[in-house]
Amino acid sequence: MGWIHNTNAAVARSTLGRYFRLEGSGHPKERKGSYFFTEIGAGLATFFAMAYIISVNSTIVSQSGGTCVCPPDSPDLCDSDPDYMLCVQEVNRDLVTGTAAIAALTTFCMGLFANMPIALAPGMGLNAYFAYTVVGYHGSGLVPYRVAVTAVFVEGLVFVALTILGIRQWLARAIPSSIKLATGVGIGLYLTIIGLTYSAGIGAVTGAQSTPLELAGCAPQYLDPDTGLCPPSEKMRNPTMWIGIFCGGMLTVLLMLYRVKGAIIFGILLVSIISWPRGTAVTYFPDSDLGDSSFNFFKQVVAFHPIQRILAVQEWDISGYGGQFGLAFITFLYVDILDCTGTLYSMARFCGAIDERTQDFEGSAVAYLVDACGITIGSLFGVPPVTAYIESGAGISEGGATGLTAMVTGLCFFISIFFAPIFASIPPWATGCTLIIVGSLMAKAAKDINWSYMGDAIPAFLTIAIMPFTYSIAYGLIAGIISYATINTLVWVLEKVSGGRIAPKDKELKDHWTYKLEGGLLPPWVKRAAKGKKDFWRPYDDEEHHAPGRVVDGSEQVTTTGKMSESQVGEIYRGESSGKSSRSDEFQMRPI
Repeated sequence: MGWIHNTNAAVARSTLGRYFRLEGSGHPKERKGSYFFTEIGAGLATFFAMAYIISVNSTIVSQSGGTCVCPPDSPDLCDSDPDYMLCVQEVNRDLVTGTAAIAALTTFCMGLFANMPIALAPGMGLNAYFAYTVVGYHGSGLVPYRVAVTAVFVEGLVFVALTILGIRQWLARAIPSSIKLATGVGIGLYLTIIGLTYSAGIGAVTGAQSTPLELAGCAPQYLDPDTGLCPPSEKMRNPTMWIGIFCGGMLTVLLMLYRVKGAIIFGILLVSIISWPRGTAVTYFPDSDLGDSSFNFFKQVVAFHPIQRILAVQEWDISGYGGQFGLAFITFLYVDILDCTGTLYSMARFCGAIDERTQDFEGSAVAYLVDACGITIGSLFGVPPVTAYIESGAGISEGGATGLTAMVTGLCFFISIFFAPIFASIPPWATGCTLIIVGSLMAKAAKDINWSYMGDAIPAFLTIAIMPFTYSIAYGLIAGIISYATINTLVWVLEKVSGGRIAPKDKELKDHWTYKLEGGLLPPWVKRAAKGKKDFWRPYDDEEHHAPGRVVDGSEQVTTTGKMSESQVGEIYRGESSGKSSRSDEFQMRPI
């Protein structure tokens, strides 16, 4: 249409167009194929692809109980305490506001300052680790909620320092490739188990005594108070579970198969709409004090809910939780480094922002800093670590190439803050299958693990298996890294002692590993500042570049939490793996 073309051209010639480097702006580095209305449509596509995080994150994290206090002698962790459950309900509403607010802020800033079409929100996997391991169900974990958000706050500050000093890329490089890939797979299985349980899923499995898990599927009132098991006559007869499976699971998968945009949020909303009427067997608003409170809040539809119970509740006296605090802090930091590095690099390549000479993208330092600062600010809102989302590829595949895409997505998240009554009234059986679907997408990274060499395969398998079986990302990482170091160190020692005569026959199949970075550990800006360059943040015109096709930042094969490696991005959003840095309009999106 003529007026659309004219508006695109007028915006491109304006100061706004030149700042964001729209095509036709005259900027020497304008991004080809970027137009104002295209960017708006791309921003909306990204929002609908990841809007599910508002309800999913609030459902998962509220299971920790937040700042609500459950007496340690409670026989059922306060599940039958109406006052405590009302408090948890308030925490859930706070988290809806906090999740939408931090996603809006960080995504908008990513677009404004880094000029990248990438959205951010609290990370899937890390939110489950935060809720079920660090804080524990209703506060039964390693540390109280207040100490946990303190760990997130500190982790964000450390991430800022690591980014500025250039250590982030070294840490990403030092982790063996098999462990990086296995981390994403393990977290996917971890999310899958959560999606199958009662607290934040469809209620298909429950803990057992003679076996680790047992088939469930009965209505919660039929669970045995002593064993937590379903009677055989009631197994798989819970109507909410079947609604979640067929409307939230099967239908969502079918929509994804036919590449329908917003498939996940559509499935969640359908199950929720079915569950909202009162007086039915599947209602989310039972006739109780808790149900009445939920329904009264839901009826407001549009309302701003201020954060009341979890705003800036950091506890700085961690003397009684030193070891547990350190474990949580290190796990958050490790996973976030892989998360942010891998996703940002993959999305930058997908939208054509990668410089083929340096294999980096312009504004990468700013993008990492936005993510790091978002982690710290998000902790003040009471949410787990923020990270970049692979769902940004939905907008990029629609033509998004500049920060305008992210800014539109951020504005959509901001608007969603005022629909807190809707997002706070989404039942767990509506989001359970979403966790399973996300888990299946993350498990695709298993095909890239080097299964040909036992020194890579066994540590990777331990990482994958122990995460879901122990309900802890940290324990999986510890098992994988320690087993990798032990096995490969013993092989190295035997080879050195024997003069090379004792060595595995298939050692040539081992993944290459090194802790060294090309160009040294110090980031380029430090080297330029040391040489006295006044505008040290800008590279020299003749600065040495890396060879094309080589990955910098140590981010090759980085598998992310709730995200995929670069090859998986190509498969999902293009229908094939591609190493090209330019976008192509014929690429079709396969939404996630």
